[in-house]
Amino acid sequence: MRFIDRKREINELNKAKERARGRLYVLVIYGHRRVGKTRLLAEFLGKNDLYFFVNRGKNSERLLKEFTEILREKQLLGKYEVIETWDQFFDVLLSRFEGVVAFDEFQDFHFVDRSVFSTLQRKIDEFENKAKVLLILTGSTLGLIKRTFQDGREPLYGRVEKFMKLKPLGIRDTYRFSLELGIGKMQDFITLYSVFGGYPKYWVAMEDEGLIGESAEKILKELIFSEFPPLENEAEVILSLELGGRSSTYYSILQAIAEGKSTISQVASHLRRKETSITRQLNELKEYFELVGKTCSPINERCLLYVAHPYLAFWFRFIYPNQSEYEINREKLWRKVKKELEGYVGNRFDLIGAEILTLKYQVSKFGRHFGFYREGGKRKVYEIDFVGIDGKRAIFAEFKWRKKAIDAEKLVEELKWKAEMSGWKGEKKFVLVGRKFKNVPGDVEVIDEEDVRELISQA
Repeated sequence: MRFIDRKREINELNKAKERARGRLYVLVIYGHRRVGKTRLLAEFLGKNDLYFFVNRGKNSERLLKEFTEILREKQLLGKYEVIETWDQFFDVLLSRFEGVVAFDEFQDFHFVDRSVFSTLQRKIDEFENKAKVLLILTGSTLGLIKRTFQDGREPLYGRVEKFMKLKPLGIRDTYRFSLELGIGKMQDFITLYSVFGGYPKYWVAMEDEGLIGESAEKILKELIFSEFPPLENEAEVILSLELGGRSSTYYSILQAIAEGKSTISQVASHLRRKETSITRQLNELKEYFELVGKTCSPINERCLLYVAHPYLAFWFRFIYPNQSEYEINREKLWRKVKKELEGYVGNRFDLIGAEILTLKYQVSKFGRHFGFYREGGKRKVYEIDFVGIDGKRAIFAEFKWRKKAIDAEKLVEELKWKAEMSGWKGEKKFVLVGRKFKNVPGDVEVIDEEDVRELISQA
């Protein structure tokens, strides 16, 4: 499959390459597994540049030997020269080579040889104004990457000129993937985007497994629920790399959020624990590992939690709670998942709908909104799928991705009531986003399935 988008990233890398013509320039690219870091490197690196993959499965001696042979192939070493230490390796690399050098999965030196970090720190300081090298260090394990470069106690702290976080592709570029795979039906695309998001590798897996032009259900079954599915251990690998052996509380929190518990009080209540006992782990899942996201109301700034990685959200919702059945009878579990799939996609569409609306409206801030009201002496909660602030105007929207046409009249009546409850005093605009609506009031904008297609098809 051809390389799609990443124009901004390539442009930024080219700028860094220009800066490195006069001095050593260190750049870190990081992002979750499957987001496309290695493919980005493959597109950017020239034939004379150097690429090293840090394989955590090799010991220090074997990896040094492999990297030394790469230097020899590039004629950076004499025929009889021998490199015996990482100090010698970086000395040769930075003194004799000019161009781009990439170390993929650099954080895995934590498992191979931690002394490499202090060695490289010394060499960066030594060659800062002498080497003409763009040094790119990439990593998929966000926790380790942040610890390696952003912890003041670590050797490489303060030695990086630029951090580049590689995010999943947006809905427009992912839809281009979908079309190249022959997946043209909007319902199939939205279902797959709900599960895989804009992580390119999952879409490439559809091509690799010969699933061109197939339905979303066929693709999900083959990739996840078949007898030998390509993604069988995908979630465990991601979680193991990030969380290591510290899994129990993290897994419980992620499962609770995937099942719809969207505030810390709800998560704590579900786990039968005090909020203070899970605050540290929840903050780490949000800020350190970036596996939990939050969407906050621009009106009252209250926030709701969600599992940020789409495939992990699906896995914690359907597979993790049913692992025994997944191992022994996948066909039976798949039948259960199919029955609940539309509802799951509908819930996940709350995030997708927000992305779609921000393609059309330039809002300064947006998010889900919730507040409280009293009825019959009881405190109750109301929610609005989307509130976006556009100057003195607020856009209030509801998202409904269902096969059957939704009665818009009743939905809008509730939306207007909730907008009044929000306390917003400025202009109000009301929008509905979904597959089909009927009985639409004249003062409401509707973005239906065909409008969604048009919006995400634009370049």
